[in-house]
Amino acid sequence: MSDKGNIAIIGDRDSVLLFKAIGLSVYPESDAAAASRLIARLAREGCKVIFLTEPLFLSCAETIEKYREQAYPAIIPVPDSNGSSGAAMASIKSNVEKAIGADILFSEDE
Repeated sequence: MSDKGNIAIIGDRDSVLLFKAIGLSVYPESDAAAASRLIARLAREGCKVIFLTEPLFLSCAETIEKYREQAYPAIIPVPDSNGSSGAAMASIKSNVEKAIGADILFSEDE
């Protein structure tokens, strides 16, 4: 896989096409089953980072779970063209809690 192929984004066409301008490998896809197959293929090909729009991130949870304990690919949710549903922030919060052992981002003691 080329250096350009080390970072990919999967999501609906309107949300991902702009990322082509900054050199990401862009995969317009809105079907969860097809996106899951694509994630598996990119992982086999050595892709290091896969950005996934939030709707697909939620729909492909079972596939994403297979890669959670592996170093690569890092699968990161991003908002789609309709805005954030909160899935990306919830994922970041969960990962920080696992790493630190406490909720340092949204603690109630503000």
